[in-house]
This record gives sequence, structure tokens and C-alpha cells, in this order.
Amino acid sequence: MVSLIHSVVLAIHVAAGGLAIVLGAVALSVKKGGTIHRRSGLVFVCAMFVLGITAAMLGNVLGGLMTVYFVGTALTTVRPESPWTRRSNVAALIVALGLALVDILGGVKAFNSPGRVLNGVPFVMLFFLATIMLLAAAGDRRAIRSGMPIGRPRLARHLWRMCFALFIAAGSFFSIRARVAKVLPEPFTTAPMRALPILLLFGAMFYWLWRVRGRRALPVLVRHDPMRSSDAQPTGRASDRDFKELEMY
Repeated sequence: MVSLIHSVVLAIHVAAGGLAIVLGAVALSVKKGGTIHRRSGLVFVCAMFVLGITAAMLGNVLGGLMTVYFVGTALTTVRPESPWTRRSNVAALIVALGLALVDILGGVKAFNSPGRVLNGVPFVMLFFLATIMLLAAAGDRRAIRSGMPIGRPRLARHLWRMCFALFIAAGSFFSIRARVAKVLPEPFTTAPMRALPILLLFGAMFYWLWRVRGRRALPVLVRHDPMRSSDAQPTGRASDRDFKELEMY
């Protein structure tokens, strides 16, 4: 029974991972805010949640939690602000700090281990992940203190977190040759070919971050609630109207 459950969870995990990689590539390559981007992005989020949960069930708790964290915070970034999103930012900050601590401890343990690896992960990668988690936690702290960023910085936050979640999914697959060999032909199992999707992912991420920070604006990413009445008091937080000022590419 246990082996059957493991096989089913593994099959779901592999299917979700493959779907997430394909849909993530689609969402990165099409016009942002368009119908294809929104629909593929929504299914991508669902696939990534399934991927993270099943990864934790299969023993990769750290990778699973990181995936869920980055996808969840990327999603709440482009949702209208509410008490729920503010509470979720507090929870996200706690998770990010906890994951950073685990990565730091793992990096120290890996550095003092033979080969300087821990469960096949080099100590450099663990310290790199810890740095990313601390940067993400700093962003969550700013969102709690001052509200979600406005305009382009808000979209940049959404973009890099979605891309890093995809990096975790792609990296967990392409980093291990045996996994790639089960799916792709022999020529695609070499180190350069396995590194190529990761490089393309980061290339696409930095390209869109450059577009976000550039002169041209990005489109609306979420639907908006009705605007506040004229006598509503300003809160200093990012509102949904920030997105209405952004033009389509």
C-alpha cells in the first residue's frame, strides 16, 4: 500500500512538474496581461502548488516549501490588497526566515562534510538559496510595513518570484542526470544541455525585468474591485488603480 501511494504521488509530481515547466515557458514568452498569459499563468500556479506539495510528501520538504512560498507570494502580489493578503504577507515572512535558517544550517553542514555536499546539494547552492530567501524576506517585511509596491516594482516582485519558483522546479529535474535520462534522449543528458533550460529561464527573467524597469509600461494583470468612494481616506498602500495606469505592450 505504501509503495502504491508513493508511486501515485510520484506520478502526480512528475506530471505537475512537466506541466509547470511548459506553462511557465509559455507565460514568459507571450505578451504580459494577455489572455494566454493569464490563463497559462493560472494553470501554472495550480501546477506549482501541486508540485510543491507532492515534493514535500516525497521527502523534499525544503524544496516543496520554497516552491509554494514563491508561487504564493507572487500570486498575492498582483491581487487586490485586503486583510487576507496582509496576513498572508506576515505568514510568508515567517516562512521565508525559517527557510533561510534551514538553508544556512544546511550550508554549514555541507561545508564541513566530505565533498562539501549535503544530500547531493553543494554548500554553495545552499548558501545561495539562503541569500535569496533573506532577500525575499526583506521584501515581505517592506510589504508589511509600507504596503505592496506600486506600479513597476510591484510587477517586478511578481515576475522574479514566479521565475524563481520555476527555477526550483526546472533545477530539481535538470540537475540530476538520471531523471533527465528517463524522459529525454541521450544527447540531452549532457551537462551543457541540462544547464541550457536554466540559462534560458534566467535570460527570460532578466529580459522581462528590464522591460518592467524600462520606459514602456506593463498591462493590467488582475481584475479590479470597484474604486473607492471620493471620501475614502488614502492609506498609502498600493491600490488596484495602480494597474489601470499601465499600458499594453
